Amino acid sequence: MYTIYRLNANDLDSRFLRALKALFKNKEIEIAVCEAAEIEEDETTYLLKSPANRERLLQAMENVAHDRNLVTVNEDELQ
Repeated sequence: MYTIYRLNANDLDSRFLRALKALFKNKEIEIAVCEAAEIEEDETTYLLKSPANRERLLQAMENVAHDRNLVTVNEDELQ
């Protein structure tokens, strides 16, 4: 099982620890902690690393900003 918790450090308390223990009872677990902003920055850096991908993403942002080449999806058709 893989679970991501995103919360403010001030919200960490004994209830969180008890819930974590209950969820992974009798299992060895690994805990990694980083600032959420770092993860977002790393993802953005990764996505912009490729010149082709960078150009495509920047063009998509430009399209959204100028309301052009947008695709509208009807949620009812997705089901």
